[in-house]
Amino acid sequence: MKKIAILGSTGSIGTQTLEIVREKQDLEVLGLAAGSNIQLLEQQIREFSPKMAAVWSEEKAMELRTKVADTDTEVVSGMDGLIRIATLSDAEILVTAIVGMIGIRPTIEAIKAGKDIALANKETLVTAGHLIMPLAAEHQVKILPVDSEHSAIFQALQGNTGNPVHKILLTASGGPFRGKKQEDLLDVQVEDALRHPNWSMGRKITIDSSTMVNKGLEVIEAKWLFDVEVDQVEVVIQPQSIIHSMVEYEDGAVLAQLGTPDMKLPIQYALYYPQRRYLPGDRLDFWKLRSITFEKPDMDTFYGLKLAYIAGRRGGSLPTVFNAANELAVQQFLNRQITFLEITEIIEDCIRAHKVIEHPTLEQILETEKETYDRINSRR
Repeated sequence: MKKIAILGSTGSIGTQTLEIVREKQDLEVLGLAAGSNIQLLEQQIREFSPKMAAVWSEEKAMELRTKVADTDTEVVSGMDGLIRIATLSDAEILVTAIVGMIGIRPTIEAIKAGKDIALANKETLVTAGHLIMPLAAEHQVKILPVDSEHSAIFQALQGNTGNPVHKILLTASGGPFRGKKQEDLLDVQVEDALRHPNWSMGRKITIDSSTMVNKGLEVIEAKWLFDVEVDQVEVVIQPQSIIHSMVEYEDGAVLAQLGTPDMKLPIQYALYYPQRRYLPGDRLDFWKLRSITFEKPDMDTFYGLKLAYIAGRRGGSLPTVFNAANELAVQQFLNRQITFLEITEIIEDCIRAHKVIEHPTLEQILETEKETYDRINSRR
């Protein structure tokens, strides 16, 4: 019985992780953490009987304590609560499916406590990869990617230790606006941007996919996960979302991982690595598929991807600015305070204004996030 804890249990990755727990019966959930959806969290507590559950606000925690008073689950709150979930003594692996830079501290503490990390929180490596990866090596902890693209790369690297990677080919669906030009996007509404053609994801990541900023975050994340330079990561539009990513080796061989667009595969692979276990669901039918197509990304229309390469190459605190500016801009777009194209304009403005810190500490990363938020909020 493998014991796990989940940060972000009520989100898309968290709920699918619990579906796997439900199906497999050999995973035990010791800790669950959510933002504010205490109705769903209560259901999860009653089904999976964790030792501990966390919500962000103490007010919500008090409400949840009342709801689950008849259970043995301890309810905690705030950053201290997240860290307690992340460092539960018997847990072997932490699934970090929480959204935002709030996931960095708990991940660091989990690594220090010797927990393997099933990583679905992009912000952790985008902003603090220079801290996280050496720390994981020091504590001999595995960082197991849960993003479908990074999981595909990770799978394509298996059995090739010592063979240099020439290039990583990071695939993207192109999102709901593939093939559009900037003038076509002037009147995009929230509902338009949330219609992803292939994947069912949370609202924030779906907007990130529509701007292709999500792919930019993945480029920076890949640099840290796989110890490559940003310019060794090439984005390839693969509209069918069948090839999840590829690795090109020095001899020209390209290894790819293919599958249906189902996040349960990378989640399960991370939970059971290095084993592959049966996963129910659709299988690729090549006779129905007939063809797989490829396109170059349009970095003029989807300028956020170009900005990610700029931030990733420069490094230091600039990826934090890229990430934080996008995070708040997307929130404002979802709240209908700004237009779709203003998301990228805000990111560019913040990048241009920032004075880079070369090797930021965690405190400097969080301060950079605050400064970026302050700059954006001062626009209003």
